[in-house]
Amino acid sequence: MAIRLYKAYTPGTRNRTVSTFTEITKNYPEKSLIQKHHYKKGHNNAGKITLRHRGGGHKKLYRLIDFKRNKKGIKAYVAAIEYDPNRNARIALINYVDGDKRYILHPRSLQVGASIISGPEAPIEVGNALPLYAIPLGTAVHNIELIPNKGGQIVRAAGTYAQIVAKDDKYVTIKLPSSEVRLISNRCYASIGQVGNIDASNIKIGKAGRNRWLGKKPKVRGVVMNPVDHPHGGGEGRAPIGKKHPVTPWGKPALGIKTRNPKKHSNNYILRTRK
Repeated sequence: MAIRLYKAYTPGTRNRTVSTFTEITKNYPEKSLIQKHHYKKGHNNAGKITLRHRGGGHKKLYRLIDFKRNKKGIKAYVAAIEYDPNRNARIALINYVDGDKRYILHPRSLQVGASIISGPEAPIEVGNALPLYAIPLGTAVHNIELIPNKGGQIVRAAGTYAQIVAKDDKYVTIKLPSSEVRLISNRCYASIGQVGNIDASNIKIGKAGRNRWLGKKPKVRGVVMNPVDHPHGGGEGRAPIGKKHPVTPWGKPALGIKTRNPKKHSNNYILRTRK
């Protein structure tokens, strides 16, 4: 993937960058693998806004992604690489030899025409899915399950990968993109390689309207509001927060406060927390 730059023809193009989409080989999704998807606009059943800064945006169809990779031992071929409006990674359309079609996350360097396969006996090649006990140490993986047979839940964003650093009888130690090190059952499946579209993090929006296309409404800082609207509001001119610690509009601690439940069961599997 490459990034396209613009000359400053307008204020909106001065800092705007977009993907060149050179890796895309098909412009329309597979009809059998899409469904309608109504996005919540942040309102409850009474019409009140309960989740701020959401609404509008371009209409999208949801692509059904195979995160489980549960067709074991059946070879498939990459038919196309497509754009997915619901995620920053690209998706690959794969055709199984038995006639089934599915979407998977597109790993970096996986080309159209390449063959992939799932199962414990699959070779260690980009795009293949194997249980963690069958993957060698040091291998880069993505789309990792946390519970066997539930489907990949972590390491699915563009450009991300995790690394297998150790193995035990029942668990595999994995270093995640956040630098967190945790234990995962060795029966969980993962896909080989790094998720593609690695330059997604370098895209600059360039103008506010482009965020509106994505369904994101403007955000307003609390310090510029009135006291009736936010605890940070009020004061003459550019006033500081005026509290010992920053808080949310509802008075809860914010900005740096850890919100993870200290009694969460999965804390037992985290060997080193993220930075």
